[in-house]
Amino acid sequence: MEQPVKVIGIGDDGAAGLLPQYLSWIEESSLLVGGERQLAFFPAYKGEKLVIKGGLSELAGRLRADSRKTVVLASGDPLFYGIGGYLAKQIKVEIYPQPSSVQLAFARMGESWQDAHIVSIHGRSMKGLAQRIDGRSKVAVLTDEENSPGSLAAYLQEFGMTEYRAFVAENLGGAEERTGWYTLEEMKAAAFAPLNIVILKREGESPAWPLGIPDELFVQRKPDKGLITKREIRVLSLAQLQLTSQSVVWDIGTCTGSVAIEAGRIAREGAVFAVEKNPDDLANCLTNSRRFRVDLTAVHAKAPEGLDGFADPDAVFIGGSGGELRSLLHICCSRLRPGGRVVLNAATLENMAEAVKAMKEEGMEVEVTLAQISRSKPILDMTRLEGLNPVFIITAFRSSQEEESTDDGS
Repeated sequence: MEQPVKVIGIGDDGAAGLLPQYLSWIEESSLLVGGERQLAFFPAYKGEKLVIKGGLSELAGRLRADSRKTVVLASGDPLFYGIGGYLAKQIKVEIYPQPSSVQLAFARMGESWQDAHIVSIHGRSMKGLAQRIDGRSKVAVLTDEENSPGSLAAYLQEFGMTEYRAFVAENLGGAEERTGWYTLEEMKAAAFAPLNIVILKREGESPAWPLGIPDELFVQRKPDKGLITKREIRVLSLAQLQLTSQSVVWDIGTCTGSVAIEAGRIAREGAVFAVEKNPDDLANCLTNSRRFRVDLTAVHAKAPEGLDGFADPDAVFIGGSGGELRSLLHICCSRLRPGGRVVLNAATLENMAEAVKAMKEEGMEVEVTLAQISRSKPILDMTRLEGLNPVFIITAFRSSQEEESTDDGS
Protein backbone atom coordinates (compact mmCIF):
# COMPACT_ATOMS: atom_id res chain seq x y z
CA MET A 1 0.00 0.00 0.00
CA GLU A 2 1.27 3.46 -0.94
CA GLN A 3 2.61 5.33 2.08
CA PRO A 4 0.98 8.77 2.42
CA VAL A 5 3.13 11.87 2.46
CA LYS A 6 2.50 13.98 5.53
CA VAL A 7 2.02 17.67 4.69
CA ILE A 8 2.46 19.71 7.86
CA GLY A 9 1.71 23.38 8.25
CA ILE A 10 4.31 25.44 10.06
CA GLY A 11 4.29 29.01 11.29
CA ASP A 12 6.92 31.69 11.73
CA ASP A 13 7.64 30.33 15.20
CA GLY A 14 9.07 27.21 13.55
CA ALA A 15 9.42 23.92 15.42
CA ALA A 16 8.30 25.56 18.68
CA GLY A 17 4.79 25.94 17.30
CA LEU A 18 4.36 22.29 16.24
CA LEU A 19 2.61 19.56 18.22
CA PRO A 20 4.90 16.85 19.68
CA GLN A 21 3.33 14.30 17.30
CA TYR A 22 4.26 16.43 14.28
CA LEU A 23 7.84 16.74 15.55
CA SER A 24 8.02 12.96 15.95
CA TRP A 25 6.86 12.43 12.36
CA ILE A 26 9.53 14.84 11.13
CA GLU A 27 12.25 13.12 13.19
CA GLU A 28 11.17 9.66 11.98
CA SER A 29 11.05 10.67 8.30
CA SER A 30 13.84 10.10 5.80
CA LEU A 31 12.98 13.00 3.46
CA LEU A 32 11.99 16.51 4.55
CA VAL A 33 10.64 18.79 1.83
CA GLY A 34 9.94 22.51 2.04
CA GLY A 35 11.05 26.02 1.25
CA GLU A 36 14.43 27.20 2.46
CA ARG A 37 12.82 29.14 5.31
CA GLN A 38 10.86 26.12 6.58
CA LEU A 39 13.79 23.71 6.30
CA ALA A 40 16.02 26.13 8.22
CA PHE A 41 13.88 25.50 11.32
CA PHE A 42 15.39 21.98 11.48
CA PRO A 43 19.20 22.36 11.29
CA ALA A 44 19.82 19.03 13.07
CA TYR A 45 17.60 16.95 10.77
CA LYS A 46 19.37 13.67 9.96
CA GLY A 47 17.58 12.67 6.76
CA GLU A 48 17.68 14.21 3.29
CA LYS A 49 16.37 17.73 2.81
CA LEU A 50 14.75 18.76 -0.47
CA VAL A 51 14.21 22.45 -1.21
CA ILE A 52 11.11 23.16 -3.27
CA LYS A 53 12.21 24.91 -6.45
CA GLY A 54 10.65 25.10 -9.88
CA GLY A 55 7.46 23.35 -10.94
CA LEU A 56 5.30 21.36 -8.56
CA SER A 57 4.63 18.66 -11.16
CA GLU A 58 8.29 17.61 -10.99
CA LEU A 59 8.10 17.52 -7.19
CA ALA A 60 4.93 15.41 -7.25
CA GLY A 61 6.57 12.95 -9.65
CA ARG A 62 9.60 12.60 -7.40
CA LEU A 63 7.49 12.07 -4.29
CA ARG A 64 5.34 9.52 -6.10
CA ALA A 65 8.45 7.49 -6.99
CA ASP A 66 10.03 7.74 -3.52
CA SER A 67 8.97 5.07 -1.01
CA ARG A 68 10.68 6.62 2.00
CA LYS A 69 8.83 8.25 4.89
CA THR A 70 8.35 11.83 3.71
CA VAL A 71 7.19 15.04 5.34
CA VAL A 72 6.41 18.22 3.38
CA LEU A 73 6.49 21.50 5.32
CA ALA A 74 4.20 24.31 4.18
CA SER A 75 3.40 27.76 5.56
CA GLY A 76 0.30 27.92 7.76
CA ASP A 77 -2.61 26.01 6.26
CA PRO A 78 -1.27 23.98 3.28
CA LEU A 79 -4.76 24.07 1.70
CA PHE A 80 -4.95 27.89 1.80
CA TYR A 81 -3.14 29.13 -1.32
CA GLY A 82 -0.59 26.48 -0.49
CA ILE A 83 1.02 23.34 -1.83
CA GLY A 84 -1.43 20.97 -0.13
CA GLY A 85 -4.24 21.32 -2.64
CA TYR A 86 -2.00 20.50 -5.59
CA LEU A 87 -0.26 17.54 -3.96
CA ALA A 88 -3.58 16.07 -2.79
CA LYS A 89 -4.62 15.74 -6.46
CA GLN A 90 -1.37 14.07 -7.46
CA ILE A 91 -0.33 11.74 -4.64
CA LYS A 92 -1.66 10.24 -1.41
CA VAL A 93 -1.27 12.77 1.39
CA GLU A 94 -2.29 13.47 4.97
CA ILE A 95 -2.58 17.19 5.74
CA TYR A 96 -2.07 18.75 9.15
CA PRO A 97 -2.70 22.52 9.05
CA GLN A 98 -1.60 25.36 11.27
CA PRO A 99 -3.72 28.52 11.53
CA SER A 100 -3.59 30.42 8.25
CA SER A 101 -2.20 33.94 7.98
CA VAL A 102 -5.75 35.22 7.52
CA GLN A 103 -6.92 33.58 10.75
CA LEU A 104 -3.98 35.00 12.66
CA ALA A 105 -4.40 38.50 11.21
CA PHE A 106 -8.07 38.68 12.15
CA ALA A 107 -7.22 37.29 15.60
CA ARG A 108 -4.76 40.16 16.07
CA MET A 109 -7.46 42.58 14.92
CA GLY A 110 -9.95 41.00 17.31
CA GLU A 111 -12.63 40.76 14.62
CA SER A 112 -14.64 37.94 13.08
CA TRP A 113 -13.76 36.96 9.53
CA GLN A 114 -16.58 34.76 8.27
CA ASP A 115 -17.78 37.70 6.17
CA ALA A 116 -14.34 38.54 4.75
CA HIS A 117 -13.50 38.37 1.05
CA ILE A 118 -10.06 36.85 0.45
CA VAL A 119 -7.84 37.65 -2.53
CA SER A 120 -4.23 36.98 -3.37
CA ILE A 121 -1.84 39.25 -5.23
CA HIS A 122 1.09 37.07 -4.13
CA GLY A 123 2.88 36.21 -7.37
CA ARG A 124 -0.14 37.45 -9.34
CA SER A 125 -1.10 40.60 -11.19
CA MET A 126 -3.27 43.22 -9.46
CA LYS A 127 -5.20 43.61 -12.73
CA GLY A 128 -8.93 43.38 -12.05
CA LEU A 129 -8.57 43.75 -8.28
CA ALA A 130 -10.66 46.94 -8.14
CA GLN A 131 -13.92 45.35 -9.29
CA ARG A 132 -13.30 42.19 -7.30
CA ILE A 133 -13.18 43.99 -3.96
CA ASP A 134 -15.27 47.12 -4.58
CA GLY A 135 -17.98 47.57 -1.95
CA ARG A 136 -16.91 44.65 0.24
CA SER A 137 -16.78 45.38 3.96
CA LYS A 138 -13.65 43.33 4.79
CA VAL A 139 -10.98 42.15 2.38
CA ALA A 140 -7.95 40.05 3.27
CA VAL A 141 -5.14 40.58 0.74
CA LEU A 142 -2.14 38.25 0.50
CA THR A 143 0.81 40.31 -0.75
CA ASP A 144 4.37 39.82 -1.91
CA GLU A 145 7.51 41.99 -2.22
CA GLU A 146 6.45 43.49 -5.58
CA ASN A 147 2.73 43.76 -4.80
CA SER A 148 3.50 45.24 -1.40
CA PRO A 149 1.16 47.09 0.97
CA GLY A 150 2.51 50.35 -0.47
CA SER A 151 1.77 49.28 -4.05
CA LEU A 152 -1.70 48.16 -2.97
CA ALA A 153 -2.38 51.54 -1.35
CA ALA A 154 -1.34 53.40 -4.52
CA TYR A 155 -3.56 51.12 -6.60
CA LEU A 156 -6.60 51.71 -4.39
CA GLN A 157 -6.05 55.47 -4.51
CA GLU A 158 -5.88 55.34 -8.31
CA PHE A 159 -9.41 53.90 -8.35
CA GLY A 160 -10.69 56.29 -5.69
CA MET A 161 -11.22 53.54 -3.11
CA THR A 162 -10.34 55.77 -0.18
CA GLU A 163 -13.15 54.52 2.07
CA TYR A 164 -10.84 51.67 3.11
CA ARG A 165 -8.50 51.64 6.09
CA ALA A 166 -5.80 48.98 6.36
CA PHE A 167 -4.59 46.64 9.09
CA VAL A 168 -1.14 45.26 8.25
CA ALA A 169 0.18 42.17 10.04
CA GLU A 170 3.88 41.35 9.56
CA ASN A 171 5.81 38.18 10.48
CA LEU A 172 2.77 36.65 12.18
CA GLY A 173 3.70 34.18 14.90
CA GLY A 174 7.37 35.06 14.72
CA ALA A 175 9.72 36.95 17.03
CA GLU A 176 9.48 40.07 14.83
CA GLU A 177 5.70 40.15 14.60
CA ARG A 178 4.27 43.64 14.14
CA THR A 179 0.69 44.79 13.49
CA GLY A 180 -0.96 48.16 13.07
CA TRP A 181 -3.66 50.28 11.44
CA TYR A 182 -2.87 52.64 8.54
CA THR A 183 -4.64 55.07 6.25
CA LEU A 184 -3.94 54.40 2.57
CA GLU A 185 -1.60 57.39 2.49
CA GLU A 186 0.29 56.09 5.53
CA MET A 187 0.49 52.58 4.09
CA LYS A 188 1.81 53.90 0.78
CA ALA A 189 4.66 55.70 2.56
CA ALA A 190 5.59 53.00 5.09
CA ALA A 191 8.02 50.08 4.77
CA PHE A 192 6.95 46.55 5.70
CA ALA A 193 8.54 43.14 6.14
CA PRO A 194 8.20 40.86 3.09
CA LEU A 195 6.00 38.44 5.08
CA ASN A 196 2.77 40.34 5.64
CA ILE A 197 -0.95 40.31 5.07
CA VAL A 198 -3.23 43.32 4.61
CA ILE A 199 -6.80 43.48 5.89
CA LEU A 200 -8.86 46.24 4.25
CA LYS A 201 -11.82 47.43 6.28
CA ARG A 202 -14.42 49.72 4.73
CA GLU A 203 -15.15 52.65 7.01
CA GLY A 204 -17.39 54.66 4.67
CA GLU A 205 -19.97 53.93 2.01
CA SER A 206 -18.79 52.76 -1.39
CA PRO A 207 -20.44 54.37 -4.43
CA ALA A 208 -23.19 52.21 -5.92
CA TRP A 209 -23.81 52.00 -9.65
CA PRO A 210 -26.62 49.60 -10.53
CA LEU A 211 -26.83 48.13 -14.02
CA GLY A 212 -27.58 50.87 -16.51
CA ILE A 213 -25.26 53.70 -15.49
CA PRO A 214 -26.72 57.00 -16.78
CA ASP A 215 -25.01 58.18 -19.98
CA GLU A 216 -24.18 61.61 -18.57
CA LEU A 217 -21.98 60.12 -15.81
CA PHE A 218 -19.44 58.93 -18.38
CA VAL A 219 -16.69 61.26 -19.53
CA GLN A 220 -17.25 61.67 -23.28
CA ARG A 221 -15.46 63.34 -26.15
CA LYS A 222 -16.37 66.99 -26.62
CA PRO A 223 -17.94 68.55 -28.59
CA ASP A 224 -18.94 65.19 -30.11
CA LYS A 225 -21.08 63.93 -27.21
CA GLY A 226 -23.32 61.06 -28.11
CA LEU A 227 -20.57 58.59 -29.14
CA ILE A 228 -21.69 56.18 -26.45
CA THR A 229 -23.82 53.04 -26.41
CA LYS A 230 -26.99 54.48 -24.88
CA ARG A 231 -28.04 53.10 -21.53
CA GLU A 232 -31.12 51.19 -22.76
CA ILE A 233 -29.23 49.62 -25.69
CA ARG A 234 -26.30 48.89 -23.39
CA VAL A 235 -28.48 46.97 -20.93
CA LEU A 236 -30.16 44.96 -23.70
CA SER A 237 -26.77 44.15 -25.26
CA LEU A 238 -25.32 43.05 -21.92
CA ALA A 239 -28.32 40.78 -21.42
CA GLN A 240 -27.61 39.17 -24.79
CA LEU A 241 -23.97 38.59 -23.81
CA GLN A 242 -25.19 36.41 -20.88
CA LEU A 243 -22.23 37.27 -18.66
CA THR A 244 -21.30 35.46 -15.47
CA SER A 245 -18.98 36.55 -12.67
CA GLN A 246 -16.14 34.62 -14.36
CA SER A 247 -16.60 35.82 -17.96
CA VAL A 248 -13.76 37.03 -20.14
CA VAL A 249 -15.14 39.91 -22.22
CA TRP A 250 -13.94 41.78 -25.32
CA ASP A 251 -15.29 45.25 -26.13
CA ILE A 252 -14.29 46.20 -29.68
CA GLY A 253 -14.59 49.87 -30.53
CA THR A 254 -15.05 50.67 -26.85
CA CYS A 255 -15.12 54.51 -27.20
CA THR A 256 -16.14 55.78 -23.72
CA GLY A 257 -15.87 52.25 -22.33
CA SER A 258 -19.49 52.17 -21.18
CA VAL A 259 -20.14 48.54 -22.20
CA ALA A 260 -16.72 47.34 -21.00
CA ILE A 261 -17.21 49.00 -17.62
CA GLU A 262 -20.71 47.63 -17.04
CA ALA A 263 -19.46 44.21 -18.18
CA GLY A 264 -16.58 44.43 -15.70
CA ARG A 265 -18.95 45.15 -12.83
CA ILE A 266 -20.82 41.92 -13.70
CA ALA A 267 -17.77 39.76 -14.51
CA ARG A 268 -15.95 40.73 -11.30
CA GLU A 269 -13.86 37.55 -11.18
CA GLY A 270 -13.24 37.47 -14.93
CA ALA A 271 -11.41 39.94 -17.18
CA VAL A 272 -12.32 42.71 -19.60
CA PHE A 273 -10.32 43.67 -22.69
CA ALA A 274 -11.09 46.71 -24.82
CA VAL A 275 -9.71 48.11 -28.07
CA GLU A 276 -10.21 51.62 -29.47
CA LYS A 277 -8.68 53.33 -32.53
CA ASN A 278 -9.26 56.94 -31.40
CA PRO A 279 -6.69 58.02 -28.76
CA ASP A 280 -9.00 60.64 -27.21
CA ASP A 281 -11.78 58.09 -26.80
CA LEU A 282 -9.30 55.60 -25.32
CA ALA A 283 -8.21 58.21 -22.78
CA ASN A 284 -11.87 58.77 -21.83
CA CYS A 285 -12.36 55.01 -21.48
CA LEU A 286 -9.46 54.78 -19.03
CA THR A 287 -10.72 57.79 -17.08
CA ASN A 288 -14.17 56.20 -16.86
CA SER A 289 -12.72 52.85 -15.81
CA ARG A 290 -11.06 54.51 -12.81
CA ARG A 291 -14.23 56.47 -11.99
CA PHE A 292 -16.36 53.32 -11.95
CA ARG A 293 -13.68 51.08 -10.40
CA VAL A 294 -13.23 48.61 -13.22
CA ASP A 295 -9.60 47.68 -13.91
CA LEU A 296 -9.73 46.66 -17.56
CA THR A 297 -7.08 46.16 -20.25
CA ALA A 298 -7.52 48.76 -23.00
CA VAL A 299 -5.28 49.10 -26.08
CA HIS A 300 -4.99 51.70 -28.82
CA ALA A 301 -5.46 49.89 -32.13
CA LYS A 302 -7.81 49.48 -35.06
CA ALA A 303 -9.39 46.04 -34.65
CA PRO A 304 -8.66 43.30 -35.54
CA GLU A 305 -5.21 44.60 -34.63
CA GLY A 306 -4.58 44.50 -30.90
CA LEU A 307 -6.57 41.33 -30.23
CA ASP A 308 -3.60 38.93 -30.18
CA GLY A 309 -2.73 39.77 -26.59
CA PHE A 310 -6.26 39.24 -25.28
CA ALA A 311 -7.35 36.03 -23.50
CA ASP A 312 -9.90 33.96 -25.44
CA PRO A 313 -13.34 35.42 -24.76
CA ASP A 314 -16.62 34.12 -23.39
CA ALA A 315 -18.37 37.20 -24.77
CA VAL A 316 -17.56 39.76 -27.46
CA PHE A 317 -19.31 43.09 -27.92
CA ILE A 318 -18.70 44.96 -31.18
CA GLY A 319 -19.73 48.59 -31.05
CA GLY A 320 -17.59 49.61 -34.02
CA SER A 321 -15.69 47.67 -36.66
CA GLY A 322 -13.93 50.38 -38.66
CA GLY A 323 -14.78 48.68 -41.98
CA GLU A 324 -13.04 45.40 -41.04
CA LEU A 325 -16.21 43.54 -40.07
CA ARG A 326 -15.66 40.29 -42.00
CA SER A 327 -12.10 39.61 -40.80
CA LEU A 328 -12.99 40.83 -37.31
CA LEU A 329 -15.92 38.45 -36.97
CA HIS A 330 -13.79 35.56 -38.20
CA ILE A 331 -11.24 36.16 -35.44
CA CYS A 332 -13.90 36.66 -32.77
CA CYS A 333 -15.86 33.53 -33.71
CA SER A 334 -12.76 31.35 -34.07
CA ARG A 335 -11.41 32.36 -30.65
CA LEU A 336 -14.75 32.29 -28.84
CA ARG A 337 -14.89 29.80 -25.96
CA PRO A 338 -17.57 27.08 -25.95
CA GLY A 339 -20.94 28.55 -25.04
CA GLY A 340 -19.72 32.06 -25.84
CA ARG A 341 -21.58 34.84 -27.64
CA VAL A 342 -20.85 37.69 -30.01
CA VAL A 343 -23.14 40.73 -29.84
CA LEU A 344 -22.95 43.50 -32.44
CA ASN A 345 -24.86 46.77 -32.60
CA ALA A 346 -25.72 48.13 -36.04
CA ALA A 347 -27.59 51.33 -36.90
CA THR A 348 -28.12 50.66 -40.63
CA LEU A 349 -29.84 47.92 -42.60
CA GLU A 350 -26.69 47.40 -44.68
CA ASN A 351 -24.45 46.80 -41.66
CA MET A 352 -27.07 44.53 -40.08
CA ALA A 353 -27.34 42.43 -43.26
CA GLU A 354 -23.56 42.22 -43.63
CA ALA A 355 -23.12 41.15 -39.99
CA VAL A 356 -25.83 38.46 -40.16
CA LYS A 357 -24.33 37.04 -43.38
CA ALA A 358 -20.81 37.01 -41.96
CA MET A 359 -21.90 35.38 -38.69
CA LYS A 360 -23.79 32.63 -40.51
CA GLU A 361 -20.77 31.98 -42.72
CA GLU A 362 -18.82 31.37 -39.51
CA GLY A 363 -21.31 28.62 -38.63
CA MET A 364 -23.07 30.63 -35.95
CA GLU A 365 -26.73 30.77 -35.03
CA VAL A 366 -27.96 34.36 -35.29
CA GLU A 367 -30.72 36.33 -33.59
CA VAL A 368 -31.64 39.94 -34.39
CA THR A 369 -33.50 42.34 -32.10
CA LEU A 370 -34.60 45.78 -33.30
CA ALA A 371 -34.60 48.18 -30.36
CA GLN A 372 -36.67 51.32 -30.85
CA ILE A 373 -36.35 53.37 -27.68
CA SER A 374 -38.05 56.65 -26.74
CA ARG A 375 -37.28 58.80 -23.71
CA SER A 376 -39.65 61.22 -22.01
CA LYS A 377 -38.97 64.91 -22.43
CA PRO A 378 -40.81 67.85 -20.82
CA ILE A 379 -42.70 70.28 -23.02
CA LEU A 380 -44.22 73.19 -21.09
CA ASP A 381 -46.22 71.52 -18.31
CA MET A 382 -46.58 68.29 -20.27
CA THR A 383 -44.41 65.37 -21.36
CA ARG A 384 -43.60 64.08 -24.83
CA LEU A 385 -41.51 61.17 -26.07
CA GLU A 386 -38.31 61.66 -28.05
CA GLY A 387 -37.07 58.67 -30.00
CA LEU A 388 -33.49 57.47 -30.06
CA ASN A 389 -32.04 56.08 -33.26
CA PRO A 390 -33.26 52.50 -33.85
CA VAL A 391 -30.49 49.94 -33.25
CA PHE A 392 -30.19 46.34 -34.42
CA ILE A 393 -28.79 44.10 -31.66
CA ILE A 394 -27.33 41.09 -33.45
CA THR A 395 -26.39 38.05 -31.38
CA ALA A 396 -24.35 35.09 -32.63
CA PHE A 397 -23.74 31.78 -30.84
CA ARG A 398 -23.03 28.19 -31.72
CA SER A 399 -25.83 25.66 -31.46
CA SER A 400 -25.63 23.21 -28.55
CA GLN A 401 -25.48 20.23 -30.94
CA GLU A 402 -22.44 21.65 -32.70
CA GLU A 403 -20.67 22.24 -29.39
CA GLU A 404 -21.39 18.67 -28.27
CA SER A 405 -20.04 17.19 -31.51
CA THR A 406 -16.90 19.35 -31.19
CA ASP A 407 -16.36 18.30 -27.56
CA ASP A 408 -16.52 14.57 -28.29
CA GLY A 409 -14.19 14.90 -31.29
CA SER A 410 -16.75 13.89 -33.92
